[in-house]
Amino acid sequence: MKTYLGKTDLNKSWQADFPKTVKCHKCKGEARIMFVGFEKPTGQISQEELICDLRENNGKGDYWVHDCCAVAVYLCKKCFEPNALINQA
Repeated sequence: MKTYLGKTDLNKSWQADFPKTVKCHKCKGEARIMFVGFEKPTGQISQEELICDLRENNGKGDYWVHDCCAVAVYLCKKCFEPNALINQA
């Protein structure tokens, strides 16, 4: 997984670009982007190099990502609570 600091690489996503800010899930304040983590298979990966390989996706009540993923991590400027968004290929 490659890590990209700040708001310059919000396009490192498997779907739409990540937003610069999100509403904090705890206090509803503004959470600003800290970093984006982006997984991209190289074709030469060993077992458990991708987050999806860490465990099975067993469905309802036991969900897990099924493919390589991208994660954006935010920090609330009001309550200092971390927030995250994830998407997958």
